[in-house]
Amino acid sequence: MTAKTGYEIEVTDVEYVRHGDKPLLARLFKPRGSGPFPIIVDLHGGAWYRGDRTNDTPINEPLARSGVVVAALDFRMPPDGAYPAAMADINYAIRWLKTKARELGSAPDRIGVMGISSGGQQGMLAAMRPRDPRYTAIALPPGAPAVDASVRCVILCWPVIDPLARYRYAKKLKESGQPYPEVVDRVLPGHDQYWKTEDAMAEGSPALALERGERVEMPPALYLQGTKDIAHPRVDLDRFVAQYRKAGGQVDLELIEGEAEGFVTRNPSSPGAQKAIQRIIEFVQKQLG
Repeated sequence: MTAKTGYEIEVTDVEYVRHGDKPLLARLFKPRGSGPFPIIVDLHGGAWYRGDRTNDTPINEPLARSGVVVAALDFRMPPDGAYPAAMADINYAIRWLKTKARELGSAPDRIGVMGISSGGQQGMLAAMRPRDPRYTAIALPPGAPAVDASVRCVILCWPVIDPLARYRYAKKLKESGQPYPEVVDRVLPGHDQYWKTEDAMAEGSPALALERGERVEMPPALYLQGTKDIAHPRVDLDRFVAQYRKAGGQVDLELIEGEAEGFVTRNPSSPGAQKAIQRIIEFVQKQLG
């Protein structure tokens, strides 16, 4: 199965916000044509403290070629900012993109968010809490249209859907001694540097927000994960999907047989990756097309 393509695309980097003398860039993948095209905001993974807007190019390019404007974000990470700094950047970027939607060949009501691993946690949280005052802390320029950061859909690619549960899972593996999966040493520093405390992990957990009965937005979601993924515990996926559906939300769950963490960006030409990319394209066209 090969992801559908059709459009030629233009790729440009633009500054969307600045903190002091540090600009934050968005990489825009824009189909050539009259549109109107949906917009997807892409949030890279990297355990909240690694990676950048180039991480997800193997997904973003075919998605753009299918007729979608993709905005892949840089956002503050440790040591420049712990939670909720990145959430404020993401919330601002969504509002900024809504004000730019017409010139991008889109419309402000045709925007969704996609996140990979830690970016999946951030994307789901951004969608759930578009008006949280901590996240809306960066004001748009004077005279900008009054828009909020609500989105029409969410794509979750192997998200850290419960940061607290994943932290305790990884710590338990490490405490049991060698040999433990190498992913443990890759993710634990990010938990500590980004979240600082277990209380913050619990507060920023989409799964726990639902279990607490928090009043949140629940746009339709696509949840993708490989069946051999040990970095993102299956039990947390099952908890979240059950709670989201119980609360009235729609989740399309796509489990890719035999694939591990990061399979799409690590081997984008594999059958599993191509299946996942095609599924993302179909979901976006259904929700935003």
